[in-house]
Amino acid sequence: MTELTLIRQGSPLASADEQRRRLDELNIRPFGEALAETGLNPLRATGIDVLQINVGRLCNQTCAHCHVDAGPDRRESMSWQTMEDCLAAIKTARIPVLDITGGAPEMNPSFRQLVRHARTLGCRTIDRCNLTILVAPGFTDLPEFLAEHNVVIIASLPCYLAENADRQRGNGVFDQSIAAIKRLNEVGYAQPGSELKLTLVFNPIDASLPPDQRDLEAAYRHELKNRYDVDFTELITITNMPISRFLDDLVRNDELANYMTTLVNAYNPHAARGVMCRNMLSVNWDGRLHDCDFNQMLELELARDLPRHIRDFNADQLSNRHIVVGQHCYGCTAGSGSSCQGAIS
Repeated sequence: MTELTLIRQGSPLASADEQRRRLDELNIRPFGEALAETGLNPLRATGIDVLQINVGRLCNQTCAHCHVDAGPDRRESMSWQTMEDCLAAIKTARIPVLDITGGAPEMNPSFRQLVRHARTLGCRTIDRCNLTILVAPGFTDLPEFLAEHNVVIIASLPCYLAENADRQRGNGVFDQSIAAIKRLNEVGYAQPGSELKLTLVFNPIDASLPPDQRDLEAAYRHELKNRYDVDFTELITITNMPISRFLDDLVRNDELANYMTTLVNAYNPHAARGVMCRNMLSVNWDGRLHDCDFNQMLELELARDLPRHIRDFNADQLSNRHIVVGQHCYGCTAGSGSSCQGAIS
């Protein structure tokens, strides 16, 4: 296995409790007050259109801003039994989209079995791919497999310049990512007349908000085609969330207060109305339920009296649930907003 790692300096990552404490102690207004000003507090779900499952934290990379704190040394991995519980929930509630994430989700030994079963259920299936796994030994047949099952690929590529991308994701990652995109293009992804979709993901290298998504997509399309002759379907932008490794970096560089002030000042009620947690349910590798992937990493459980595990899934209770929010939620509602599908407004 090829390990492309960026070694983090400094002390071990803060615990979830410590991360929440750091955010709560800042002199900024509670996120619930921002929601209340626009009639959105308490924030409630509007249904479950997406079941997003984190199948483990094992990854062949150690990216600087990874909110999952994934890497080659992680051993958390979703069991096939828990995956079966997820599939049962999809079937029972007729959830149209399965969003598979990690780590590198493809490194879970049951990844392919999960994809096959999800597609049998008629479920649109998303693979959140780091690209380099597609050219790693033992995984080089993945492009054909993903194409065969019409899996939507959403892949991180934080810049079209090698130096900037490697700064965030590790030395050599950019070149291997381009090689992976070429392989995906070869099997039909992002090609004229093909249904195979390849979405690239941008997130800022520094403590800033993403630029306009449409303008950035045009720049990516021009630069990647001219420099490397590769194609993609669309580009989405995602704001760096003030949790996990990025929070650690902000604290170490004494930038946390300034970054949070930027997010608060850019609060957008239109983005708040469209946040992903309103139509999505998140499943941890061990089956625990959360409102979103970020709450999952901060170990924020669902509101009281709701099911705690996917094996206890109840669509009626979960589809209109009260969503647990915190100060980190400013990251999803700043500027044009940020969700797993990109800018909101």
